[in-house]
Amino acid sequence: MLDCLIIGGGLLGSATAFNLASEGLSVLLVEKGQINGVASSQNAGSLHFQLEYRMIENGADAARKAAEAMPLHLDAMARWGNVEADLGTPIGVKRTGGLMVAETPEQVAVLEQKAALERASGLDVELLDRAALDGIAPYLGPAVIAAAHCKGEGKADPKQTTLAFARAALKAGAQIETDCEVLELSRHGVGWRAKLQDGRFVEAKAVAITAGGWSGRVAAMAGMQMPVSPVGLTMTVTMRTKPLIPHLVQHAGRRLSLKQTPEGQVLIGGGWPAQLRHVNGIIDLDARPALQLTSLAGNTAAAASVVPKLETLQVMRVWTGMTSLIADQLPLLGEIPKAPGLFIATGGSAFTLGLTYARLLADAICGKPAILDVRRFSPGRFGSLTLV
Repeated sequence: MLDCLIIGGGLLGSATAFNLASEGLSVLLVEKGQINGVASSQNAGSLHFQLEYRMIENGADAARKAAEAMPLHLDAMARWGNVEADLGTPIGVKRTGGLMVAETPEQVAVLEQKAALERASGLDVELLDRAALDGIAPYLGPAVIAAAHCKGEGKADPKQTTLAFARAALKAGAQIETDCEVLELSRHGVGWRAKLQDGRFVEAKAVAITAGGWSGRVAAMAGMQMPVSPVGLTMTVTMRTKPLIPHLVQHAGRRLSLKQTPEGQVLIGGGWPAQLRHVNGIIDLDARPALQLTSLAGNTAAAASVVPKLETLQVMRVWTGMTSLIADQLPLLGEIPKAPGLFIATGGSAFTLGLTYARLLADAICGKPAILDVRRFSPGRFGSLTLV
């Protein structure tokens, strides 16, 4: 019997496999497609430790709720600062700071409220007026009147990061199988039993669900109802240009995320929707979400307003991807109380917080004390959804 079966081979699953194998546990990671083949490869690699727009757009109460996860943000910031040294390989981590910009006095007020919440949790955030921004971000257009500056923000390469953790997991003794979907999952004796698509059965003392938008359906195989909502998103990349945007740029009043790659392309995102596809009224998680032209137009218009130079850059590619959100917008992290030995981690800013999720998940599986108080993120808060 394995010590742990991990379902899902993105950043979170690969990092959890590495952590567990490094502790000497027997680990099998199974991925229905290829390692890093879905959400982890489709996101833009932002490391945004400030509260995102989706966390503050619905008012002060929603922002205060989202700020409950700030201890995770602080831990993740430290881990991203050390990850290349820990893995012994470069993965494209660049932390040159992040700016959340405002274009109206009302948005400035939102920034002030947000920064107060973040500072209360220990995040170093500085409010900059236009004069200060002219000194560090002259590329910003005249519509921008202020910004919240967090020096620890930046970006990493999603592909390099996930593959580096997968290689490290293999080196530490984990097994990884791709094109290996889990078809059934049930309690079996003192552990869990999973049926794989080739007909094999594997047994494990613990199961870790790290399957992103598929996590709710995997939990449902075991009879557990988790409110995991898949969400389709849109990303745009421009032609190459000379160094222009050294920061991670977000917006306090609308969906926007900007960053420039080392090759000179500008990645534009920030949460503009893509249309999830359906088959007989059920979301088809295996189909790439459909592009919505209104999202493309809105996203590029927001980007050009903040950085006018982008109006002159040709769009080279647009793609859609998928992430997962939880009903209350907080992470879903830990052991499912009604299913001993079944663990789940998803939701929230899963790439930014992935290293922290993986550490907390591995420690919980190993029975170690948690490095942070994560009780508020427990799946138990949704226990009333499962009638067992």
